[in-house]
Amino acid sequence: MSVELTNPGRRQFLKSSALIGGSLVIAFYLPRTMKFAMAAEEPAKTYPPNAFIRIGEDETVTILINKSEMGQGVYTSLAMLVADELEADWSKVKVESAPVAPVYNHTVWNIQATGGSTSVATSWEQLRKVGAAGRMLLIQAAADTWKVKPDACRAEIGYVIHKPTQRRLSYGALSAKAAELPMPAQVKLKDPKQFKLIGKPIRRLDTPAKTNGTAQFGMDVQLPGLLTALIARPPVFGAKVKSFDAAQSKAVVGVVDVVQVPSGIAVVAKDFWSAKKGRDALEIVWDRGPNADLSSAKLREEFTRLAQTSGLPAKEKGDATSILAKIAKIAKPLSAEYEVPYLAHAPMEPLNCTVDLREDRCEIWTGTQFQTIDRNQAAAIAGLKPEQVELHTTFLGGGFGRRANPQSDFVSEAVHVAKAVKKPVKVVWTREDDIKGGYYRPAFHDRLSAGLDSKGKLVAWTHTIVGQSIAIGTPFEASMVREGVDVSSVEGAADLPYAVSNIRVDLHSPKLDIPVLWWRSVGHSHTAFVVESFIDEVAHAAGKDPYRFRYELLTKYPRHRGVLDLAAKKAGWGSALPKGRGRGIAVHSSFGSYVAQVAEVSVEDGKARVHRVVCAIDCGQVVNPDTIAAQMESGIVWALSAALYGEITLNNGEVEQNNFSDYPILRIDGMPAVEVHIVPSREPPSGVGEPGVPPLAPAVANALFAATGKRIRSLPLSKHDLKTA
Repeated sequence: MSVELTNPGRRQFLKSSALIGGSLVIAFYLPRTMKFAMAAEEPAKTYPPNAFIRIGEDETVTILINKSEMGQGVYTSLAMLVADELEADWSKVKVESAPVAPVYNHTVWNIQATGGSTSVATSWEQLRKVGAAGRMLLIQAAADTWKVKPDACRAEIGYVIHKPTQRRLSYGALSAKAAELPMPAQVKLKDPKQFKLIGKPIRRLDTPAKTNGTAQFGMDVQLPGLLTALIARPPVFGAKVKSFDAAQSKAVVGVVDVVQVPSGIAVVAKDFWSAKKGRDALEIVWDRGPNADLSSAKLREEFTRLAQTSGLPAKEKGDATSILAKIAKIAKPLSAEYEVPYLAHAPMEPLNCTVDLREDRCEIWTGTQFQTIDRNQAAAIAGLKPEQVELHTTFLGGGFGRRANPQSDFVSEAVHVAKAVKKPVKVVWTREDDIKGGYYRPAFHDRLSAGLDSKGKLVAWTHTIVGQSIAIGTPFEASMVREGVDVSSVEGAADLPYAVSNIRVDLHSPKLDIPVLWWRSVGHSHTAFVVESFIDEVAHAAGKDPYRFRYELLTKYPRHRGVLDLAAKKAGWGSALPKGRGRGIAVHSSFGSYVAQVAEVSVEDGKARVHRVVCAIDCGQVVNPDTIAAQMESGIVWALSAALYGEITLNNGEVEQNNFSDYPILRIDGMPAVEVHIVPSREPPSGVGEPGVPPLAPAVANALFAATGKRIRSLPLSKHDLKTA
């Protein structure tokens, strides 16, 4: 496979002329196709010397990764793309986090960012070309040294070999000479049959540092004279500080200063515990604002009312309303209402950000998913140019979307504090701050109806969705909202794969002051539960097996069928189960991937107990099967925690949950056996980090119906008494 690189208007292939310790340094750029307001940058005319790969004279191959590593394995999978095409010696490969610069921008979003399960999919072509170009330059350097034709040479595991004579030169010995060569006009990529790393189970590069304690997360950052700050934030969203008395706070040993910043009152101290005690001692009078009487009960009433009315159309085909009206004259159409709550991200490492702000520069250390946005916001607050702000991306102790905030909240407030105290400071969120601090997965209320003909065929489907938009009013509105419809609110519903000739999906997006954000799998996290639970209801109403019913309706979706079949087969669908157990199935497509799951569930003391989950995924070309299996397992744990326990509620304007004591996560004794099966594919790679989440909740709810005869239409499951008579 050869790729033309001669059109600079469409593709630019750039090599830095700089040498770092005699190393070969390569940068690569692909055109961006979508821009986000506020954050977008045009491609750079000059690039930092340490762009994507550095081959040193000591044989070390350092690959700079422009994605955030938050446990999903991109430091390894992206390095594999480069190293395989480069023919690098994997034992010599190291990775570093890339600085913030346009060369490292997401190839679609035009900002440096990690999210949407896009890392491998959008870097697949880009990073393979980087590696292939490096390989070709090294071969050319060796050929020039030996005064032979490049075709007479081959690259293999860190060496260039002259095929006729078997002479060899290491990459380290060739790197300086290769750095002086012009870029090739064409880059020849490997045939997949030639892959040595891609497609193989490779141990993660970040595992040693994470097991020996040398990995640096944001919370680990230490600087000379570093202070720690905690912020007292409003107890009600939208509330403001009326007045505060810092006398008792300043009396706490270790407290250095108390300052007001836009997000609240910051208590700055020599250490965390002093800051915590100082914040506890603060006396603040709040203007609780217009949301002082906001409650989950009132929101539920409003959402339920809206669900009875038509919203903005998101999908319209045929005339579902008329068909259902005709069916209603003969038999009552099947209807149901579903409800899911607000959910917190609750990453194991709470939010934190360290800032060293000087007159002419600013350095930031944090675990972020949105480097460009955070850097630009920091520059604006500090009164600096973006290039005067250096952002160091540490390991992230979980992100799930919370560290990809277009408002840049946890970074911006840290810059405000540093600006106020004029000293290096680390702003730390406690677990309670994190749970109560907002940016939740929105709550939704859904109303659905379906019509079956006399033969049990699905002929009409309507679906009204009510829930906050995560995009309206943000820099992402232009790209995510179409004719008033936030596409993330209806994804997984407006693109219903089941063959039904009459369908209507509409949306209400009530405007509230509860801050919401994408949450692992975004809109699919709720639409899959609703759609896959309701299609199960329809299957039973039609008197058909839920697996076969789905399969027959997926005539135009072979990849859906493929994972559905594989999961059912591996789970032993239709075989006998121990008494009291039920099986449930669900299939869903998100982020370009297709996932089906079968759950085996029983009821113990009135609560759901999940014993086994069988998962099948088709995510296109596999880079690292170990990563895929781990991410499916991770998604299942994440989704099961939310399905069983996850719920953020409000009363008198305040969030009622505080910590894992009342916002619990799955414990090891509740972990089911998980099997992951990967469908072989030559399709381009697609998402892995999020697609394992959506099918889990409906598979479990459908299994509970099979076991108990009770249909669960709201989450979390823990609030339901599932005892059978």
